[in-house]
Amino acid sequence: MLRFKNIKQFVWLAFTLQFSSLFSQELFPLSDNASNVPKGVLGLRVMNNSFIENGTLRNLNVVRLMYGMGSKFSIYASWSASNHHGVNFPNNLVTHTHTPNGVVYSTGSFQRGLPYPYLFNGMYLYGKYRFLTYDRQNEHLRAAVYGEWSGISVAHDEAEPNLVDDTGGWGAGLILTYLKNKFAVSLTGGAIIPKMYEGLAPDPISGQLISTEVIYGRALKYNLSFGYLIYPKVYESYKQTNWNIYLEFIGKSYEDAKVYQYGGTQEIPINTPLLLRGSYLDICPGIQAIINSNTRIDLSLMAPLIKRSYSHFYPVVELAVQHYFFRRAKNHD
Repeated sequence: MLRFKNIKQFVWLAFTLQFSSLFSQELFPLSDNASNVPKGVLGLRVMNNSFIENGTLRNLNVVRLMYGMGSKFSIYASWSASNHHGVNFPNNLVTHTHTPNGVVYSTGSFQRGLPYPYLFNGMYLYGKYRFLTYDRQNEHLRAAVYGEWSGISVAHDEAEPNLVDDTGGWGAGLILTYLKNKFAVSLTGGAIIPKMYEGLAPDPISGQLISTEVIYGRALKYNLSFGYLIYPKVYESYKQTNWNIYLEFIGKSYEDAKVYQYGGTQEIPINTPLLLRGSYLDICPGIQAIINSNTRIDLSLMAPLIKRSYSHFYPVVELAVQHYFFRRAKNHD
């Protein structure tokens, strides 16, 4: 028979069940919410992000550990690998161009869809502090601030920074999440300050590989996410599988990149939209299953809504599996 040593143990178990089941519709597949991982709980998330680039399958795989440091503070550590980049920059870094719907335009010999090696990208860290909690029956409001740091180091050839996959640097922002009965909505706004990457690219004149520095564009990101619990209609047990549907809008605006060669003394003129400033908004429907209150499976599809990102082709499919490791009360005879 399961017994509790004290009232704190009972309250903790009740909170974890509430977190993982009753509020499941705010566990958005692509955007973090303002709630926290419960104190002392370890989470594991494995993600795959895939799209087809001119017949070549591009994959990004991420392994993420999440931990509740306290009732208001959570930390994440992620490691990613992908076949999105070459070992060096492309031959015509500052002149090649393409459109992300599969039609390619190029002023040189560089082509999209080339086979790239599967490379380890680096490590990404994320911390979130919830500073506002407002609770009523079947309703709550959360507000949190976050900070992120990336040690990613790859030959990324677009201006747009992506801290989990493409660029090192840091960022910070604000998250607001509201839940009412079976409906949840969350808004995220933040800034990204990428760091420079120094790699090798051909000299435009001699064709020999020379040191090349790329300073990526600073960016603002803005996400709006909606979630709705479609099953069960009446919650009776933590063993019931929860089904949630989502609609997320993922957007970003970023500045021009700058490219330097010859020891960083000469800025190279850019003649490709990939390295120029831009903005876009993607639409991302998704579905989620939560099993036994602590294992979730997310499936999302990303498509362009307003303009397009140059860092990937469309559609993008993301599949993720996440599990929380809750402490268990001891059994006593």
